[in-house]
Amino acid sequence: MSIRNDAVEQAYREHWARLLALLTAELRDLDLAEESLQDAFATAVSSWPPVPANPPAWLLTAARRRAVDRLRRTAVATRKLPLLVVEEQPAHDDRLRLIFTCCHPALSMEARVALTLRCVGGLTTRQIARMFLVGEATMAARITRAKKKISQAGIPFRVPAGPELRERLDGVLAVLYLIFTEGYAATEGDALIRDETASEAITLARMLVSLLPGDSEVRALQALMMLHHARRHARVGADGRLVTLAEQDRSLWRHQEIEEALALLAPGPPGPYLLQAAIAAEHTSAARAQDTDWTAIAALYGMLEELTGSAVVRLNHAVAVAEASRPEAGLAMLDGLEAELPHHHLLPATRAELLRRLGRTEEAVTEYGRALALVGTRQEREFLLSRRTETERGPHP
Repeated sequence: MSIRNDAVEQAYREHWARLLALLTAELRDLDLAEESLQDAFATAVSSWPPVPANPPAWLLTAARRRAVDRLRRTAVATRKLPLLVVEEQPAHDDRLRLIFTCCHPALSMEARVALTLRCVGGLTTRQIARMFLVGEATMAARITRAKKKISQAGIPFRVPAGPELRERLDGVLAVLYLIFTEGYAATEGDALIRDETASEAITLARMLVSLLPGDSEVRALQALMMLHHARRHARVGADGRLVTLAEQDRSLWRHQEIEEALALLAPGPPGPYLLQAAIAAEHTSAARAQDTDWTAIAALYGMLEELTGSAVVRLNHAVAVAEASRPEAGLAMLDGLEAELPHHHLLPATRAELLRRLGRTEEAVTEYGRALALVGTRQEREFLLSRRTETERGPHP
């Protein structure tokens, strides 16, 4: 669905997830709910302005009408299909029910994440496909299959309890962090930061913390997202250009949010979110960039890499080692990562930066070119172009 009307686009960002969750509960059919809501937004594009006094109510009414129309047209077929089981539960936000429904273990992990990003995060199929490094058609088919499986398997629309909750929590945490990541550092477009998307992920994380207040990983995820999001006003300059962490005006950081995030951290097993939150805490605790304890950060990344085996973590570990030790050490750690990160622009961008520091100008310029071929947002592209231009003019001091 292509949204051109600014008011409709704002309503989509702010109300998509809640409206879809509400419709899903009413219709007991995720596919029908999504298609009807898409129709409602498409109708709004041609009907607004004037913008109604209550946009979400207008959209909900329009979606309900479209659902009724669809059901009338397919009444015979609909009676033969299983409906989503909506169970009576204590009051939880419908979005939380929708997340756990999308993250059911009957679905593959990739399907859970993709479906929740689509249904709860409101991301387009194209954006999700880019995050998974697959084609848009492949991702569309994956999402469609996941929705059908939810219906056919009779997966209940509810927040699980007991051992079942623990079983499904890892998938939910992964989903929330990916939604946040799309808001914190968008995969494409003119806007690097999408505050609404990042804030939505933090809001959903708060719900999980209220559900599981003693879980150190759940608390750490909320803290991690808040620590990153607290820097949002310093990450892009007044001219719209990307500002690196080292160059950010730290007075623009939201220090009250940082304090709230740090208070969330609780002792627990060194899980992936707790370690990442500890790394973010090291960055935000440094009054100046030169005060950053890179040795501690490198050690934390080492633990995280051992725990996850992630190529992206190794990339970040290499950066920390380069800062704590010397560029050559970090550069050596990047060897062989192309096979695991063939479409990740930060790999050649990082290699270019380290080569630049070492005075290996021609190699750095080549790597900047490779990064530019992969980068998705305007701000990051402009940043890389300026870095390449500076490198071509002379060696970095």
